[in-house]
Amino acid sequence: MNSLPGEININLKKIESFVNEACEKKVDIICFPELSITGYILKNPGNIYSASESKAIIKKIQAIARSKNLTILAGMIEISDRERPYITQIVAGPNGLLGLYRKTHLSPTERDIYKAGQSIEVFRTGNLIFGVQLCYESHFPEISTIMALKGAKIIFIPHASPRGSPEEKLRSWQRHLPSRAFDNAVFLVACNQVGQTRKGFSFPGVAIACGPMGRIITSYGKNKEKMILTEIKMNELFETRRHKMRYFLPNRRPELYQDIFQDKILN
Repeated sequence: MNSLPGEININLKKIESFVNEACEKKVDIICFPELSITGYILKNPGNIYSASESKAIIKKIQAIARSKNLTILAGMIEISDRERPYITQIVAGPNGLLGLYRKTHLSPTERDIYKAGQSIEVFRTGNLIFGVQLCYESHFPEISTIMALKGAKIIFIPHASPRGSPEEKLRSWQRHLPSRAFDNAVFLVACNQVGQTRKGFSFPGVAIACGPMGRIITSYGKNKEKMILTEIKMNELFETRRHKMRYFLPNRRPELYQDIFQDKILN
């Protein structure tokens, strides 16, 4: 999706249009890119709107999800009266708000501007448990493992990643995202913003879905808006997790991993 910075109403109308198309195709979950509602902003994001308007946007996404009877993941700048804004993904389902995922690992260009979330959570819709990570967070394998240990069967990773061409971005994702799926025996779905913005960013697009064996189910690598449709077959996940040589998490030895809690990198 091409998300115009600060053009909230235009972006919301585009989101509604995609949701309507998804309904016609009988989609259960639709995932939009990071900051899809507000656009990607690094300069004074706290001035984009008030805290009350921030809450109104969340309610708007809730209303769309309820009226269309599906689950929506949509990204925004979440404003607070008391602190710096969060980079947040709204998670709303047919029965209302499932939760807000606040980006916990901010990139070097974001960490002095936004506030980091403090909780790695999973969400439930019906019988499905899923996780949400945002862009830069995909480079921290521990997040995916924690989500899988909490029961996630799918991990969604919405991006606002402006670097590289579509071909370069797709190759980059093909290197590390299948690993997150394979190591944790989960499905993984990722998408990115696309196109130029007034703020000087050029997003290469790209979307990808991986199965629990790390195989790519579908991908898109062009710099045009597009919704890709992926059917997730849970039998594939259950078969992978029943296989003693393909499901690694039950054989972890957490007592050996204490060095991971060090604040500094060990040399």
